Amino acid sequence: MIVEIPGFKKVDIKDVIFDYNGTLAKDGKLKDSTKKLLKKLCENFRVYVITADTFGSVQKELKDFNLDIKILHSTDHTKEKESFIKSFKDGDTISFGNGNNDALMLKASSISIAIIGDEGCSKEALLNSTLVCKEIDGAINLMLNPRRLIATLRR
Repeated sequence: MIVEIPGFKKVDIKDVIFDYNGTLAKDGKLKDSTKKLLKKLCENFRVYVITADTFGSVQKELKDFNLDIKILHSTDHTKEKESFIKSFKDGDTISFGNGNNDALMLKASSISIAIIGDEGCSKEALLNSTLVCKEIDGAINLMLNPRRLIATLRR
């Protein structure tokens, strides 16, 4: 998806990266509305979920989706997430997160969206994001309706 945002930047988004708990899911579970939107997103982009899998549910919850899951194993999840974003050489990325350990991932992405959600949003995630959404469904809809990105980010 090529999006030219006047006065901001032109991006060619191919890869979409989500934090899982607190961003895509609440207490390890996806809402039905989020599942429908995520399926649509997976039809048009390479989608990745990067998580420590706090609730141990990511594999089960996402088994029917055409996406890749990366379970974090290092002692520094913040740096591990940032390194994951920096490993994409073939285009711009968009990332979604809400926690302290998402801050560097959000900063390294071409466009990043902090999600406030039911778990809130850390100050570090907020300050390192391009824009903020109050919930994940609205954020995913920005990708499905890119004119919304343009409307928000144009200068």
